[in-house]
Amino acid sequence: MNKALLNKEVQEFLEKNYKKDISGIILKGSPFSEVSPQELAIQLTGKRKAEKKLPTWFKTQGIIYPPTLNLEQTSSEITAEYKASLVEGKTLVDVTGGFGIDSFFFSKRFEQVVHCELNEELSELVGHNSEVLGADNLQTFHGDGIEFIKSSQKNFDWIFIDPSRRDEGGGRVFHLSDCLPDVPAALPLLWQKTDSILLKTSPLLDLQAGIQSLEHVKEIHVVAVDNDVKELVWVLKKGFSGEIKLHSINFKKAEKEVYSGYFGEQPESKYSEPLDYLYEPNAAIMKSGLFDTVGRDHKVLKLHPNTHLYTSKEPRDFPGRKFRILQSLLYKKKVIKKELDLQKANISTRNFPETVEALKKQFKLKDGGEYYLFFTTQKDNQKILLVCQKL
Repeated sequence: MNKALLNKEVQEFLEKNYKKDISGIILKGSPFSEVSPQELAIQLTGKRKAEKKLPTWFKTQGIIYPPTLNLEQTSSEITAEYKASLVEGKTLVDVTGGFGIDSFFFSKRFEQVVHCELNEELSELVGHNSEVLGADNLQTFHGDGIEFIKSSQKNFDWIFIDPSRRDEGGGRVFHLSDCLPDVPAALPLLWQKTDSILLKTSPLLDLQAGIQSLEHVKEIHVVAVDNDVKELVWVLKKGFSGEIKLHSINFKKAEKEVYSGYFGEQPESKYSEPLDYLYEPNAAIMKSGLFDTVGRDHKVLKLHPNTHLYTSKEPRDFPGRKFRILQSLLYKKKVIKKELDLQKANISTRNFPETVEALKKQFKLKDGGEYYLFFTTQKDNQKILLVCQKL
């Protein structure tokens, strides 16, 4: 870690230039003898990315950022704060600490947090930033987190793991046994040191596959931000063998959509042709697979067993997008061309054979506008077009 980055003139330069074209600035060379152009580029890029993703870090003077890859792999502030809300106690070990965003928020819920990191420079950087941020109970350990736990004489209230999802060649992996560390293989050791494990995994991990790879899974949290699933968070409790609770969380600008159910729960759905209102579940619910329970609990009807769109006569509160249905048309080219008087619209397909691009070309539509078109299949297997406006 280059402490010259903390010099007043360097900090002022970063504040003044982080929004500008970084490549142009770097081509001119560094105006500071003790700071290289590459180091400036890392800090400028880091500050720019942190403005939205890590506002606490962005607003704090004296923060030093890591290379872009480390910043891309870290949790956002909003998801880190959510994970921290799930746990509390005296001691927590963050096995794969990275840039330390999760560790920082855990430190608000525990008396002591140990941040483990294989990369020495990153470990030193996290130690510096933790001091700047006032997280005095956050201890850094440079080394293998699993080895730290193995050699420790203590037990811990919680162990948190965010395994690396890249192989030795830098390629992405998704199966838990292919990640580093191999969490399923490490579980016998971990259960000797704790009764509670929090695990963060890729949003692409299949829930059934994850359950089969792990043990004592009590809860799974599907966390989305602005309808984009960012991570799966698994709560493991030693000895637990009951039903697994599923939580879907979608953070929006002004609110948080939350819906919960149980893994494998499949109540009998009720179906209807399109009524007056249409509902599209958010991405967290789509990932959770709670398609039938969300319809039951919010008193809306499905259009088709494989069409995860819902309808109702009266408007309902619903965790996802809500629309008023203006027209319901059979999917017949002549009918649609006659009835649909639009030049642009927001097009979606659900349980439908054609692609959005093909439909745009076929009906000469451009993206945008106030109308939303859903090409889908209803309960009698008829292909239809729903013309809607967003509520």
